Amino acid sequence: MGRGPVRRVATPGHGTATATRTSLTLTGMQLGVIGLGRMGQIVVDRCLDAGHDVVAFDLSAEATAEAAEAGATPADSVDDLCDRLGTEKRIWLMVPAGDPVDATLDDLEPHLGADDVVVDGGNSHFEASVRRAESTDAAYLDCGTSGGPAGAHLGFSLMIGGPEWAYEAMVPVFDAVATGNAGHDRMGAAGSGHYVKMVHNGVEYALMQAYGEGFELLANGRYDLDLESVANTWNNGAVIRSWLLELCEEAFREEGNDLGDVADHVAGGSTGTWTVQEALEQEVPVPLIYQALAERFGSRAPEDGRFARRLANRLRYGFGRHEIERQ
Repeated sequence: MGRGPVRRVATPGHGTATATRTSLTLTGMQLGVIGLGRMGQIVVDRCLDAGHDVVAFDLSAEATAEAAEAGATPADSVDDLCDRLGTEKRIWLMVPAGDPVDATLDDLEPHLGADDVVVDGGNSHFEASVRRAESTDAAYLDCGTSGGPAGAHLGFSLMIGGPEWAYEAMVPVFDAVATGNAGHDRMGAAGSGHYVKMVHNGVEYALMQAYGEGFELLANGRYDLDLESVANTWNNGAVIRSWLLELCEEAFREEGNDLGDVADHVAGGSTGTWTVQEALEQEVPVPLIYQALAERFGSRAPEDGRFARRLANRLRYGFGRHEIERQ
């Protein structure tokens, strides 16, 4: 369900702060950003680089100061942020999924009306997004966000659900945050963005497991192989080349052929669990995703120690800078 023909106004690409932050471009929008962790700061930086005016707030004064140093207008509360925005507010939430989203919406409620737009860029469950869309006065866009810290330079992939008019209103910002026009699209009605991101994460689990198992066989097989070299060779023209495979190469280069002291412990699992639960409810078989999730849970048994899971542990650092569990 693509957006079809869309009349776009071009925005500048990801450039230097000195070249783009001195004044707003003709396409510049005003955006409020709440939640300035790694991903939130990237949203701020990429919007500033594209010529948008950003008002930023985080519970951490240090994070807010960092956004201000980059060129954003700092706010000292949600109320202050809303006071600094125009009559038609455009607000991006990048706060942890769950209660923090609801708490932030409660703080925003007195300031929002039907002409305002709120984007939830976190990993919320799609059913929670449907509930929030129904109970929020503003137009609510659930935005599945993929790309990790690498998005600072490459841009994110954005999967967006919610009203079409609200999506179209946010296109200049989405163009700035995503990998250009092709890096985002409206998936459908409320909840569809986070639904697509949920399944995306389930696929990610299965891909990581497949790479891990293949390299485990190579590591314990008949030949003394340089696994960094294998990954590099595969990534140059092979059918299975990918960014995850590039991260495998990085892992072997930085940790060694045997992955050094990287532990057999793969964190995370909530979005993969949601994917499997939804598959059971819809009676759709997803054996590879289920097995990858089971392997992830199995990695938390201290007596076991599989190479495949150790590589998956290291890959999570590669694409998301998640902490590496060490032995």
